[in-house]
Amino acid sequence: MERVIPRSGLSARSFLMLFWAAAAIIMFSGFWSGKTLEEKRAERLQTSNETLQLLYKHAPEAKEMIAKSYGYAAFSNVGVNLVLLSAEGGTGVAHVNGSGMNTYMNMASGGVGFGLGIKDFRAVFLFENKEVFERFVNEGWEANAQADAAAKLADKGDAYGAAITVAPGIRLYKLTQNGLALQATIQGTKYWKDNELNK
Repeated sequence: MERVIPRSGLSARSFLMLFWAAAAIIMFSGFWSGKTLEEKRAERLQTSNETLQLLYKHAPEAKEMIAKSYGYAAFSNVGVNLVLLSAEGGTGVAHVNGSGMNTYMNMASGGVGFGLGIKDFRAVFLFENKEVFERFVNEGWEANAQADAAAKLADKGDAYGAAITVAPGIRLYKLTQNGLALQATIQGTKYWKDNELNK
């Protein structure tokens, strides 16, 4: 399944507006939920676990790969489409296998075009070592054109190949309820730490 997001005609200002619209989806949905911080954390952990189980269902080999990694981060998004504009926001959890430490994360992206977005789009990152994990969590990460190109060149016939290398020491699985989404566009998606839930 492919999500096509043509960005060539999107100005930097328009993209930033879409990005912050997506970020607002996350912040205000959490703010108005009426849930305590503990309830929000528990909900994030549950969604993260559901994402992992979905991944294992469609790519069983991923379980061993994740176990051998320093840590992983599982994300789930929500999308808002406004005629020709699309803003997406999502949440996730980054987990260290050795210590069991969890860091709560957010994600957001924006684009233009018809038929944008995949409902219930999931992403699972695998981190090779502590350095790349902490950089992703503490400094945030943005999928650039190079990462997007790598994602689109993934081998469709191999579950191991489905975990695309998107940056040194970082591999990525993309999936939906229907299975692996090897051709889904990730360019322009940003990931950062949720300050509220990491208090």
